[in-house]
Amino acid sequence: MAEVLSQDEIDQLLTAISAGEINTEEVQQPTDQRKIKIYDFKRPDKFSKDQIRTVSIMHETFARLTTTSLSAQLRSLVHVHVASVDQLTYEEFIRSIPNPTTLAVIDMDPLKGSAVLEIDPAITFSIIDRLFGGQGEGTKFSRDLTDIEQSVMEGIIVRVLGNLRESWSTVIDLRPRLGGIETNPQFAQIVPPSEMVVLVTLETKVGDVEGMMNLCIPYLTIEPIISKLSAQYWYSSVRRGTTTENLNILRERLATVAVTMIAEVGNMELSVRDVLALRIGDIIRLDNTGVDSLMVLKIGDRKKFLCRPGVVGSKLAAQVIKKLEDISQEDFEELAIGGEEDL
Repeated sequence: MAEVLSQDEIDQLLTAISAGEINTEEVQQPTDQRKIKIYDFKRPDKFSKDQIRTVSIMHETFARLTTTSLSAQLRSLVHVHVASVDQLTYEEFIRSIPNPTTLAVIDMDPLKGSAVLEIDPAITFSIIDRLFGGQGEGTKFSRDLTDIEQSVMEGIIVRVLGNLRESWSTVIDLRPRLGGIETNPQFAQIVPPSEMVVLVTLETKVGDVEGMMNLCIPYLTIEPIISKLSAQYWYSSVRRGTTTENLNILRERLATVAVTMIAEVGNMELSVRDVLALRIGDIIRLDNTGVDSLMVLKIGDRKKFLCRPGVVGSKLAAQVIKKLEDISQEDFEELAIGGEEDL
Protein backbone atom coordinates (compact mmCIF):
# COMPACT_ATOMS: atom_id res chain seq x y z
CA MET A 1 0.00 0.00 0.00
CA ALA A 2 1.36 3.45 -0.99
CA GLU A 3 2.40 5.84 1.82
CA VAL A 4 0.18 8.97 2.25
CA LEU A 5 2.11 12.27 2.72
CA SER A 6 0.92 15.10 4.90
CA GLN A 7 0.60 18.66 3.56
CA ASP A 8 3.82 19.77 5.30
CA GLU A 9 5.76 16.85 3.76
CA ILE A 10 4.40 17.75 0.30
CA ASP A 11 5.48 21.40 0.73
CA GLN A 12 8.98 20.33 1.84
CA LEU A 13 9.28 17.99 -1.14
CA LEU A 14 8.28 20.73 -3.61
CA THR A 15 10.72 23.17 -2.00
CA ALA A 16 13.57 20.65 -2.26
CA ILE A 17 12.82 20.00 -5.94
CA SER A 18 12.72 23.74 -6.71
CA ALA A 19 16.05 24.26 -4.94
CA GLY A 20 17.62 21.39 -6.88
CA GLU A 21 18.33 19.31 -3.81
CA ILE A 22 16.46 16.31 -5.33
CA ASN A 23 17.05 15.09 -8.87
CA THR A 24 13.76 14.00 -10.37
CA GLU A 25 15.55 11.55 -12.68
CA GLU A 26 16.75 9.63 -9.67
CA VAL A 27 13.25 9.00 -8.48
CA GLN A 28 12.63 5.37 -9.26
CA GLN A 29 9.49 4.55 -11.11
CA PRO A 30 7.57 1.44 -10.01
CA THR A 31 8.59 -1.51 -12.20
CA ASP A 32 6.40 -4.32 -13.39
CA GLN A 33 7.61 -7.48 -11.62
CA ARG A 34 5.50 -9.84 -13.71
CA LYS A 35 7.40 -12.39 -15.81
CA ILE A 36 6.08 -12.65 -19.35
CA LYS A 37 6.62 -15.87 -21.25
CA ILE A 38 6.41 -15.77 -25.02
CA TYR A 39 4.13 -18.44 -26.47
CA ASP A 40 3.57 -19.14 -30.15
CA PHE A 41 0.04 -20.44 -30.72
CA LYS A 42 0.98 -21.52 -34.26
CA ARG A 43 3.32 -24.21 -32.89
CA PRO A 44 2.14 -25.23 -29.42
CA ASP A 45 4.47 -27.35 -27.29
CA LYS A 46 3.30 -30.95 -27.07
CA PHE A 47 6.08 -32.32 -24.84
CA SER A 48 6.70 -31.22 -21.26
CA LYS A 49 10.20 -30.60 -19.91
CA ASP A 50 9.95 -33.82 -17.91
CA GLN A 51 9.10 -35.83 -21.03
CA ILE A 52 11.94 -34.20 -22.99
CA ARG A 53 14.33 -35.10 -20.17
CA THR A 54 13.15 -38.73 -20.18
CA VAL A 55 13.59 -38.98 -23.97
CA SER A 56 17.12 -37.62 -23.55
CA ILE A 57 17.96 -40.23 -20.88
CA MET A 58 16.59 -43.07 -23.03
CA HIS A 59 18.62 -42.03 -26.04
CA GLU A 60 21.80 -41.62 -24.02
CA THR A 61 21.52 -45.39 -23.57
CA PHE A 62 20.89 -45.68 -27.32
CA ALA A 63 24.02 -43.60 -28.00
CA ARG A 64 26.19 -45.82 -25.78
CA LEU A 65 24.92 -49.01 -27.42
CA THR A 66 25.42 -47.54 -30.90
CA THR A 67 28.95 -46.46 -30.00
CA THR A 68 29.82 -50.03 -29.00
CA SER A 69 28.14 -51.78 -31.95
CA LEU A 70 29.53 -49.45 -34.64
CA SER A 71 33.02 -49.55 -33.14
CA ALA A 72 32.96 -53.35 -33.32
CA GLN A 73 31.54 -53.48 -36.85
CA LEU A 74 33.75 -50.78 -38.37
CA ARG A 75 36.85 -51.73 -36.34
CA SER A 76 37.40 -48.05 -35.79
CA LEU A 77 36.96 -45.53 -33.01
CA VAL A 78 33.33 -44.39 -33.02
CA HIS A 79 31.77 -41.96 -30.55
CA VAL A 80 28.06 -41.11 -30.36
CA HIS A 81 26.41 -38.92 -27.72
CA VAL A 82 23.20 -36.92 -27.35
CA ALA A 83 23.78 -33.27 -28.25
CA SER A 84 20.22 -31.98 -27.77
CA VAL A 85 16.55 -32.95 -27.63
CA ASP A 86 14.15 -30.36 -29.06
CA GLN A 87 10.57 -30.10 -30.18
CA LEU A 88 9.78 -28.39 -33.46
CA THR A 89 7.56 -28.76 -36.50
CA TYR A 90 8.28 -31.43 -39.09
CA GLU A 91 8.72 -28.72 -41.74
CA GLU A 92 11.49 -27.10 -39.70
CA PHE A 93 13.25 -30.45 -39.40
CA ILE A 94 13.06 -31.12 -43.16
CA ARG A 95 14.44 -27.65 -43.93
CA SER A 96 17.34 -28.08 -41.50
CA ILE A 97 18.86 -31.20 -43.12
CA PRO A 98 20.95 -31.28 -46.32
CA ASN A 99 19.81 -32.57 -49.70
CA PRO A 100 20.83 -35.24 -50.62
CA THR A 101 21.24 -37.09 -47.34
CA THR A 102 20.51 -40.54 -45.88
CA LEU A 103 16.94 -40.71 -44.56
CA ALA A 104 15.76 -44.01 -43.09
CA VAL A 105 11.98 -44.27 -42.65
CA ILE A 106 11.34 -46.45 -39.59
CA ASP A 107 8.13 -48.33 -38.78
CA MET A 108 7.62 -47.98 -35.01
CA ASP A 109 5.65 -51.17 -34.41
CA PRO A 110 3.52 -51.59 -32.27
CA LEU A 111 3.08 -47.81 -32.34
CA LYS A 112 1.20 -46.40 -35.28
CA GLY A 113 3.12 -44.20 -37.64
CA SER A 114 6.77 -43.85 -38.54
CA ALA A 115 9.92 -42.07 -37.45
CA VAL A 116 12.91 -40.83 -39.46
CA LEU A 117 16.61 -41.43 -38.82
CA GLU A 118 18.78 -38.97 -40.74
CA ILE A 119 22.51 -39.62 -41.07
CA ASP A 120 24.84 -36.85 -42.18
CA PRO A 121 26.42 -37.55 -45.63
CA ALA A 122 29.91 -37.20 -44.14
CA ILE A 123 29.17 -39.97 -41.62
CA THR A 124 27.43 -42.11 -44.25
CA PHE A 125 30.35 -42.08 -46.68
CA SER A 126 32.87 -42.50 -43.86
CA ILE A 127 31.07 -45.72 -42.78
CA ILE A 128 30.87 -46.96 -46.38
CA ASP A 129 34.54 -46.21 -47.02
CA ARG A 130 35.51 -48.03 -43.85
CA LEU A 131 33.45 -51.13 -44.71
CA PHE A 132 34.91 -51.18 -48.23
CA GLY A 133 38.44 -51.37 -46.82
CA GLY A 134 39.34 -47.68 -46.76
CA GLN A 135 40.52 -45.43 -43.93
CA GLY A 136 37.02 -44.10 -43.25
CA GLU A 137 37.34 -40.81 -45.12
CA GLY A 138 34.22 -38.77 -45.87
CA THR A 139 33.29 -37.58 -49.35
CA LYS A 140 34.25 -34.08 -50.46
CA PHE A 141 31.12 -33.61 -52.53
CA SER A 142 27.46 -34.45 -52.06
CA ARG A 143 25.82 -37.17 -54.16
CA ASP A 144 23.14 -39.85 -54.02
CA LEU A 145 23.94 -43.35 -52.81
CA THR A 146 24.49 -46.12 -55.34
CA ASP A 147 22.47 -49.33 -55.05
CA ILE A 148 25.40 -51.15 -53.42
CA GLU A 149 26.05 -48.31 -50.98
CA GLN A 150 22.37 -48.16 -50.09
CA SER A 151 22.35 -51.91 -49.39
CA VAL A 152 25.38 -51.51 -47.10
CA MET A 153 23.70 -48.67 -45.18
CA GLU A 154 20.56 -50.77 -44.75
CA GLY A 155 22.62 -53.33 -42.84
CA ILE A 156 24.10 -50.60 -40.63
CA ILE A 157 20.69 -49.05 -39.90
CA VAL A 158 19.13 -52.43 -39.05
CA ARG A 159 21.87 -52.96 -36.46
CA VAL A 160 21.28 -49.46 -35.06
CA LEU A 161 17.54 -50.16 -34.77
CA GLY A 162 18.33 -53.13 -32.53
CA ASN A 163 19.97 -50.66 -30.13
CA LEU A 164 16.91 -48.42 -30.36
CA ARG A 165 14.66 -51.31 -29.30
CA GLU A 166 16.80 -52.03 -26.26
CA SER A 167 16.92 -48.37 -25.15
CA TRP A 168 13.09 -48.16 -25.30
CA SER A 169 12.53 -51.49 -23.49
CA THR A 170 11.77 -49.82 -20.14
CA VAL A 171 8.83 -47.98 -21.71
CA ILE A 172 7.49 -50.28 -24.45
CA ASP A 173 8.46 -53.42 -26.35
CA LEU A 174 9.33 -51.44 -29.46
CA ARG A 175 10.01 -53.41 -32.65
CA PRO A 176 11.39 -50.83 -35.11
CA ARG A 177 11.73 -51.95 -38.74
CA LEU A 178 13.42 -50.26 -41.65
CA GLY A 179 10.74 -49.23 -44.14
CA GLY A 180 13.07 -47.74 -46.76
CA ILE A 181 15.86 -45.26 -47.43
CA GLU A 182 15.34 -41.90 -49.13
CA THR A 183 17.96 -39.35 -50.18
CA ASN A 184 15.62 -36.42 -50.84
CA PRO A 185 13.97 -35.03 -47.67
CA GLN A 186 10.92 -33.94 -49.67
CA PHE A 187 10.09 -37.60 -50.36
CA ALA A 188 9.92 -38.49 -46.66
CA GLN A 189 6.64 -36.84 -45.71
CA ILE A 190 5.56 -39.08 -42.84
CA VAL A 191 3.38 -36.42 -41.15
CA PRO A 192 1.92 -33.01 -42.13
CA PRO A 193 4.49 -30.17 -42.19
CA SER A 194 2.90 -28.39 -39.21
CA GLU A 195 2.89 -31.49 -36.96
CA MET A 196 5.08 -31.29 -33.86
CA VAL A 197 7.98 -33.74 -33.55
CA VAL A 198 10.68 -34.47 -31.00
CA LEU A 199 14.16 -34.28 -32.53
CA VAL A 200 17.04 -36.16 -30.90
CA THR A 201 20.33 -34.84 -32.26
CA LEU A 202 23.29 -37.19 -31.85
CA GLU A 203 26.82 -35.93 -32.39
CA THR A 204 28.68 -38.72 -34.19
CA LYS A 205 32.38 -39.17 -34.83
CA VAL A 206 33.81 -41.98 -36.97
CA GLY A 207 37.58 -41.84 -36.86
CA ASP A 208 38.38 -38.21 -37.69
CA VAL A 209 35.08 -37.51 -39.46
CA GLU A 210 32.40 -35.69 -37.47
CA GLY A 211 28.73 -35.25 -38.26
CA MET A 212 25.21 -35.59 -36.93
CA MET A 213 22.57 -38.27 -36.70
CA ASN A 214 19.02 -37.00 -36.16
CA LEU A 215 16.16 -39.15 -34.89
CA CYS A 216 12.82 -37.47 -35.63
CA ILE A 217 9.76 -38.93 -33.85
CA PRO A 218 6.33 -37.32 -34.50
CA TYR A 219 4.04 -36.60 -31.56
CA LEU A 220 1.26 -38.60 -33.22
CA THR A 221 3.48 -41.69 -33.16
CA ILE A 222 4.29 -41.68 -29.45
CA GLU A 223 1.05 -40.09 -28.23
CA PRO A 224 -0.33 -43.47 -26.95
CA ILE A 225 2.63 -43.83 -24.55
CA ILE A 226 3.19 -40.14 -23.76
CA SER A 227 2.15 -40.72 -20.14
CA LYS A 228 5.02 -43.21 -19.75
CA LEU A 229 7.59 -40.63 -20.83
CA SER A 230 8.03 -39.27 -17.33
CA ALA A 231 11.07 -39.54 -15.11
CA GLN A 232 9.00 -41.11 -12.32
CA TYR A 233 7.66 -43.89 -14.55
CA TRP A 234 11.03 -44.48 -16.20
CA TYR A 235 12.97 -44.76 -12.95
CA SER A 236 10.30 -46.96 -11.37
CA SER A 237 10.50 -49.28 -14.40
CA VAL A 238 14.26 -49.47 -14.05
CA ARG A 239 14.01 -50.26 -10.32
CA ARG A 240 11.28 -52.85 -10.83
CA GLY A 241 13.39 -54.67 -13.38
CA THR A 242 10.96 -57.60 -13.73
CA THR A 243 7.63 -56.20 -14.88
CA THR A 244 4.98 -58.40 -16.43
CA GLU A 245 5.86 -56.96 -19.83
CA ASN A 246 9.55 -57.74 -19.36
CA LEU A 247 8.75 -61.29 -18.21
CA ASN A 248 6.66 -61.85 -21.33
CA ILE A 249 9.56 -60.63 -23.45
CA LEU A 250 11.94 -63.01 -21.67
CA ARG A 251 9.55 -65.94 -22.12
CA GLU A 252 9.17 -65.12 -25.81
CA ARG A 253 12.92 -65.01 -26.34
CA LEU A 254 13.63 -68.12 -24.26
CA ALA A 255 11.00 -70.09 -26.20
CA THR A 256 13.13 -69.81 -29.35
CA VAL A 257 16.43 -70.84 -27.71
CA ALA A 258 17.75 -74.17 -29.01
CA VAL A 259 19.11 -76.60 -26.42
CA THR A 260 20.89 -79.94 -26.89
CA MET A 261 19.28 -83.12 -25.50
CA ILE A 262 21.43 -86.23 -25.06
CA ALA A 263 20.23 -89.70 -24.10
CA GLU A 264 23.22 -91.29 -22.38
CA VAL A 265 23.23 -95.05 -22.93
CA GLY A 266 26.14 -95.76 -20.60
CA ASN A 267 29.83 -95.09 -20.06
CA MET A 268 33.18 -96.78 -19.66
CA GLU A 269 36.83 -95.84 -19.54
CA LEU A 270 39.16 -96.62 -22.44
CA SER A 271 42.81 -95.86 -22.92
CA VAL A 272 43.92 -93.80 -25.90
CA ARG A 273 45.61 -96.92 -27.34
CA ASP A 274 42.28 -98.81 -27.22
CA VAL A 275 40.42 -95.93 -28.85
CA LEU A 276 42.94 -95.75 -31.69
CA ALA A 277 42.62 -99.50 -32.18
CA LEU A 278 38.81 -99.42 -32.60
CA ARG A 279 37.51 -100.70 -35.93
CA ILE A 280 34.08 -101.02 -37.53
CA GLY A 281 32.23 -103.97 -35.99
CA ASP A 282 34.03 -103.85 -32.62
CA ILE A 283 31.76 -104.21 -29.56
CA ILE A 284 32.17 -101.99 -26.52
CA ARG A 285 30.62 -103.28 -23.32
CA LEU A 286 29.30 -100.42 -21.19
CA ASP A 287 29.66 -100.53 -17.42
CA ASN A 288 26.64 -101.54 -15.29
CA THR A 289 24.18 -101.30 -18.17
CA GLY A 290 21.68 -103.99 -19.07
CA VAL A 291 19.31 -104.29 -22.01
CA ASP A 292 16.36 -103.14 -19.92
CA SER A 293 18.21 -100.39 -18.05
CA LEU A 294 16.88 -96.84 -18.22
CA MET A 295 18.99 -94.15 -19.82
CA VAL A 296 19.75 -90.68 -18.48
CA LEU A 297 18.39 -87.80 -20.56
CA LYS A 298 20.62 -84.71 -20.31
CA ILE A 299 19.48 -81.17 -21.16
CA GLY A 300 22.67 -79.40 -22.13
CA ASP A 301 25.16 -80.60 -19.48
CA ARG A 302 22.55 -81.24 -16.79
CA LYS A 303 20.96 -84.61 -16.01
CA LYS A 304 17.19 -84.02 -15.96
CA PHE A 305 15.21 -87.24 -16.73
CA LEU A 306 15.29 -91.00 -16.86
CA CYS A 307 14.16 -92.26 -20.24
CA ARG A 308 13.59 -95.46 -22.22
CA PRO A 309 14.95 -95.88 -25.78
CA GLY A 310 12.60 -96.65 -28.64
CA VAL A 311 11.70 -95.97 -32.26
CA VAL A 312 9.12 -93.61 -33.76
CA GLY A 313 8.69 -94.43 -37.42
CA SER A 314 12.16 -94.61 -38.89
CA LYS A 315 13.75 -92.40 -36.21
CA LEU A 316 15.29 -93.23 -32.87
CA ALA A 317 13.44 -91.78 -29.88
CA ALA A 318 13.52 -91.62 -26.08
CA GLN A 319 10.46 -91.77 -23.83
CA VAL A 320 10.66 -89.68 -20.66
CA ILE A 321 9.88 -91.82 -17.62
CA LYS A 322 10.76 -89.82 -14.50
CA LYS A 323 12.20 -86.50 -13.37
CA LEU A 324 15.54 -86.88 -11.64
CA GLU A 325 14.63 -84.08 -9.19
CA ASP A 326 11.98 -86.40 -7.76
CA ILE A 327 14.45 -89.28 -7.23
CA SER A 328 17.06 -89.60 -4.48
CA GLN A 329 20.63 -90.55 -5.34
CA GLU A 330 20.19 -94.13 -3.98
CA ASP A 331 16.98 -94.67 -5.96
CA PHE A 332 18.64 -93.22 -9.05
CA GLU A 333 21.46 -95.75 -8.93
CA GLU A 334 18.98 -98.60 -8.48
CA LEU A 335 16.70 -97.39 -11.29
CA ALA A 336 19.54 -96.83 -13.72
CA ILE A 337 20.61 -100.45 -13.25
CA GLY A 338 17.31 -102.23 -12.60
CA GLY A 339 15.08 -100.67 -15.22
CA GLU A 340 11.48 -99.41 -15.34
CA GLU A 341 9.97 -102.23 -13.29
CA ASP A 342 11.44 -100.67 -10.10
CA LEU A 343 9.50 -97.42 -10.57
